[in-house]
Amino acid sequence: MTTVNAPGVPAIEDGELISTNPATGAAAGRFPVADPDGVARAVDRARAAALWWGELGFTGRRTRLLAWRAVLANRITELAALSHLETGKPVADAVVETLSAIDHVDWAARNARRVLGPRRVRSRLLLAEHSAHLEYQPYGVVGMIGPWNYPVLTPVGAFGYALAAGNAVVLKPSEYTPAVGQWLVDTFAEVVPEHPVLQAVHGLGDVGAALCRAGVDKVAFTGSTATAKKVMATCAESLTPVVLEGGGKDAMIVDADADLDAAAEACVWGAFTNAGQTCIGIERVYAVAPVHDAFVARVVERAARLTVGPGGDADIGPITMPSQLDVIRRHIDDALARGGRAVLGGADAVQPPYVRPTVLVDVPEDAAAVREETFGPTLTVNRVADADEAIARSNAVPYGLGGAVFSRRNGPAIARRLRTGMAAVNSTLTFVGMSTLPFGGVGASGFGRIHGPDGLREFARTKAVTRRRARSVVPAMSFERTSAQVDRLVKIAKILYGR
Repeated sequence: MTTVNAPGVPAIEDGELISTNPATGAAAGRFPVADPDGVARAVDRARAAALWWGELGFTGRRTRLLAWRAVLANRITELAALSHLETGKPVADAVVETLSAIDHVDWAARNARRVLGPRRVRSRLLLAEHSAHLEYQPYGVVGMIGPWNYPVLTPVGAFGYALAAGNAVVLKPSEYTPAVGQWLVDTFAEVVPEHPVLQAVHGLGDVGAALCRAGVDKVAFTGSTATAKKVMATCAESLTPVVLEGGGKDAMIVDADADLDAAAEACVWGAFTNAGQTCIGIERVYAVAPVHDAFVARVVERAARLTVGPGGDADIGPITMPSQLDVIRRHIDDALARGGRAVLGGADAVQPPYVRPTVLVDVPEDAAAVREETFGPTLTVNRVADADEAIARSNAVPYGLGGAVFSRRNGPAIARRLRTGMAAVNSTLTFVGMSTLPFGGVGASGFGRIHGPDGLREFARTKAVTRRRARSVVPAMSFERTSAQVDRLVKIAKILYGR
């Protein structure tokens, strides 16, 4: 069967997934589509590989992961060029993305033993005759369903930690970026040739569903909230645990004492990098009335200078997923129809496969551009009376991924009140590159964490162990206890906890 689609749209031809550039249609690669049996075989191979990988221990895995890190670093321009070819994103953006992924691999490899290694835990007085120990064991095989917007950083930021924790991984890259996913798998095999510790299976959504049903021990997913719900429902059939990152509608708050030049610069980056195709991208801004107009002017002046086109040196590339163009167009049109004004871009900004930067003001809070994830280079900036109103509006959507605050005095206090998993003060998006911090959201943005110590623990099962080291002075957990000993337990309870 042959299916031929427009540039950038995944096509299946003779059992192969064809990947093309969304702007030019240039071929990025062809990859065999996995059927359910093929997915199951990959998981079986991973199961055997996981035993070997786990037996290497933290030291052995660290050595291999750091060797892969070196490969990524030495071939960073090669990977960035491939990412530009397949997604259309500017080469500079791809370099920054890859560098962040490299840092996550480095941190996970170096810190897995400290975070996950077995350790003794203090006992409590009532069970003082027992010692307490805690350890973290790998799940075994982790299934990873990756996104197309950051096809290097997001998967590596999940499976890098899963590998460091001792798991084998089966990656299902997005059908829009199979070439990047396969490149990651192939280069890892160069430093770990013995067993298929990291594999890829290619195809459309049905392959992701097959992976969820193939007996993996945990699934990590990044994508839309709607698809996250489908993944969770599928995994619920077998009680397979999941870590899910869904969509976002991140807001930025600009307080009265903000450095407006710094805020505008960070806002333009947060809103328009990767053509706005960023789950933690700034899609909404709430600026307090005294600084609103000056802030908008600064944003428009900077955003108007951005270049748009197919070249690797452009600031903004094409929309990678062509169907998203309709969503972006609908949001802009709806905002304008409801009384919003375009101070940059507007109704004619959508010029497939590109969207020019668009800044909208006075958009009602019930408009799609405010309530729904746009995933394009558009931004709403609304005026508020004070930071309290800004916080209330920021928290009034179902999503809760990240956010940003610009304030010289009150930034951390405002950030704490945002209903999000992450927040940046006087910057935007920076938490994603901080390998020491967890990444994830709340509400419709999902749950669970990747990155940092929590990201390592996400891919390991906690194992609690007690060991008797002496006879019980006052037996509590035994049918051999006497009435006198029970009376003594009552006295101990009152002494310890009764005051």
